[in-house]
Amino acid sequence: MAPDPRIYLDHAATTPLLPAVREAMADAMARWANPSSPHSEGRAARAALEDARARINAALGWDGELILTSGASEAIALGLRGQDAIASAVEHDAVLAVAGKAHLPVKADGYVELGAIQAAARYAVQSVNNETGVIQPLSDIAAAVRAVGGTLFADCSQSAGKLPLPDTDLIAISAHKLGGPPGVGALLTRNLGLLQPTGGQEQGYRRGTENLPAAIGLAVALEAGFAWLAEAARLRAVLDAAVREAGGIVVADASNRLATIASYQMPGAAASSQLINFDMAGIAVSAGSACSSGTLKTSHVLGAMGWDEKAASQVIRVSFGPETNAAHIDRFVDVWRGISARTKAA
Repeated sequence: MAPDPRIYLDHAATTPLLPAVREAMADAMARWANPSSPHSEGRAARAALEDARARINAALGWDGELILTSGASEAIALGLRGQDAIASAVEHDAVLAVAGKAHLPVKADGYVELGAIQAAARYAVQSVNNETGVIQPLSDIAAAVRAVGGTLFADCSQSAGKLPLPDTDLIAISAHKLGGPPGVGALLTRNLGLLQPTGGQEQGYRRGTENLPAAIGLAVALEAGFAWLAEAARLRAVLDAAVREAGGIVVADASNRLATIASYQMPGAAASSQLINFDMAGIAVSAGSACSSGTLKTSHVLGAMGWDEKAASQVIRVSFGPETNAAHIDRFVDVWRGISARTKAA
């Protein structure tokens, strides 16, 4: 008897390529040339690149500047370079690595403390937290930042296409979080004067040959849409309820959260043990962000929300994609209950 197919519930780390994206990129690779070359092939590649850029803008409802990058991490670095930015305490490691030492605190529900926005500076706040799924009230945050003469950078890696873009000064997006290819993202702004030019491609703000196939892949991924989010919200509500019933704790339970991301504490069971058990049962989940979960270190996000180290070390993240269905959730819940029962009996 063939084993059950594996269940992938780690889409916040990366989402597999959509079939339409794979097809479009294969076509682009077959006819690709350097978009900066002056010959006929290069000019054709340039036209295709600008068409992809226009399609990305249209899909996002964006009418400002869009600088293509190698991903969200590079977009973050470009947007925060030389700014000594004040990042929220629950930002992704890619933001914390280039921001200043001062952080915006968050409350137990994961929301930024608006009262801490007091000085004119560049602030960095995620649209959606990559571990908890908490959706920050960026309209309120932007108003508070502008009131003190600051600028606001929003990491929209998890929310681009799924939520409307926020009215902020700078925005980072990533393709591989939404069914596009890894290795491409973008930095969006309506004011290029907020950036430090470095020379090279992308209007002088980024060096390196443009990745035309990946840019086309990003455009196609965004154009595919996210009609499946309504079903994801229903499934996530079912999973939340089942975890509560089984004695688990839903992180930021009362907060406004993106339908595709949730974190759960299983009291008494270390996240490392849970991951092994879920993996052996054919289910892929993670502990915190993929960029740090390889070390299984305690989540700085949960620490900033007031979780103690022991409780935080028992939290795993589950994240949905377009193929996630009710059978996947049922199987996850069965395995969760089994792990929990064994933990209590030990």
